[in-house]
Amino acid sequence: MGNKDSKGGKERKMPDPVVVSASAKHTASLIFLHGLGDTGHGWATTIAAIRPPHVKVICPSAAKMPVTLNSGFESPSWFDLLTLDASGPEDEAGIKKAAALINSLIDEEIKSGIPEERIMIGGFSQGGALALYVALTSTRQLGGVVALSCWLPLHKQFVGKPAIGIPCFQAHGDCDPIVPYRWGQMSASLLKQLMSNHNFKTYKGMMHSSSEAELQDMKEFVASSLP
Repeated sequence: MGNKDSKGGKERKMPDPVVVSASAKHTASLIFLHGLGDTGHGWATTIAAIRPPHVKVICPSAAKMPVTLNSGFESPSWFDLLTLDASGPEDEAGIKKAAALINSLIDEEIKSGIPEERIMIGGFSQGGALALYVALTSTRQLGGVVALSCWLPLHKQFVGKPAIGIPCFQAHGDCDPIVPYRWGQMSASLLKQLMSNHNFKTYKGMMHSSSEAELQDMKEFVASSLP
C-alpha cells in the first residue's frame, strides 16, 4: 500500500538518519521517529537537548509515499494512513515493513557494541505508533519506549498477549485535534495490560504538539531508564 514507487515499482529508500553523537562516552542509544510529513531534522535538536550526555540520538526520516488520508499526495510517512477511524482498516503490510526498518537500526546499534537493554525507541504521532509496535513485537529486550501523542496500531493483534517488562512513557494532550485524546486513552488501557511498567501522562490544554512539561517528564524517563 503505497510502499512502492509508482513509476517503476521500485522500493523507496529511507533517507540517511539524523545522528547526534553522545557528548560523553557512548553507552546508550535513543532512536526517535517523527510524525507524518516531518523528517528526522524536526526532532533531532529537541531530543538532543534532553538526553543524558552518554546517549547517542538517531532520528531517521521516512521515505515519501502516497498517503490515502492526504488524498494520495506524497508525504514522508512510515506507513499508509487509511482513515481517522480508530476501528478502521490499517496498512498492516506497511507497518510491518516500517518495523523491519527500525529493527535494522536497532541491530546496527547492537553490532556497534550497545547492549539491547541500553537502546530506547520513541516517537511522535505516527512515529510513536510505530515505536510502540516495534517495542511490542521486537525479539529484543529494549531499554524503554516513548510514545507521544499517538496510538497503538494493529491493536487487536495484541489482545491477550502476555505483558513485557519494557518501561513505557506514553503522553497525550487532552486538546489534541489530530490524534484524539480518547485514542491515547484507549491505547493506554490496552498497553497497561501489555506492559508491566507503563506510565500514561495527560497534559491539559496541549494540542497535537509537545510542551516544556512533557519534554521535562521525558527527560526524566530517559535518564532513569538509561542511567
